[in-house]
Amino acid sequence: MLLGLDHLVIAVTDPDAAAAHLEASVGLACTGGGRHPAWGTFNRLAWLGDTYIELIGVFDRSLAPNGTVSLAVLDALDTSHTGLVSYAVASDDLDADVARLREGGSPLGDVELRSRTRPDGEVVRWRATFPPTLGPSEPPFVIEHELVGAEWGDRAREVRAELAHPLGGPARILAIELPVADIEIAAGAYARTVGIEFPDMDPRGATARVGSQAIRLAHGAPLWNPAVVEIEAIGFTPAPASREIDALGVRWRVRA
Repeated sequence: MLLGLDHLVIAVTDPDAAAAHLEASVGLACTGGGRHPAWGTFNRLAWLGDTYIELIGVFDRSLAPNGTVSLAVLDALDTSHTGLVSYAVASDDLDADVARLREGGSPLGDVELRSRTRPDGEVVRWRATFPPTLGPSEPPFVIEHELVGAEWGDRAREVRAELAHPLGGPARILAIELPVADIEIAAGAYARTVGIEFPDMDPRGATARVGSQAIRLAHGAPLWNPAVVEIEAIGFTPAPASREIDALGVRWRVRA
């Protein structure tokens, strides 16, 4: 079953500098990250509960074509496009989900075992399946994490659910809004590829829910109109003012 948004993949030239900018401009702190030695990429992570923002860059161009996500990041950076390049939805049974979707004609690829080495040496592992093409207007990939260790063990998940960000306290992602050239075509691709249906559709956009979060498709040009990430500040006293910030090629809407 699909549980919700897992993470947003944001291509940046320098993840450390991008992390500092995200904290200064939006108020979200990056507290983790690491390297993908096989794909020549490295990242910083901002956790919002079990959904995270991945700021990812390339340290070895020769290795980036080896991975689906790393190639998408390299292509984006080569065209001077920083911002959302893809995102993942989380599954609690990836094998069953892939089998079900493929029976319905989904073009999802085979499940792949992947890993990342943290700065402390711990190896974080997950499995993922990818659509034929990644992009901000394309369906997401699907991921299932190995629920152990300093990032995905029970205690780690409890701690980050209460993580206080510089904007004033814990936060969570409510929704993402993605620009697409044709609402109906994009919604059809989502349904066919990952089984996400958009029951609320009109010429201006379409909305689907995955778990407690929303995915909105809005009419626009993916390379010109930024993706929108809507964040809720949880339990703030006094409540901060709602605001909208453009940073790292993304529009961030922070709601009290």
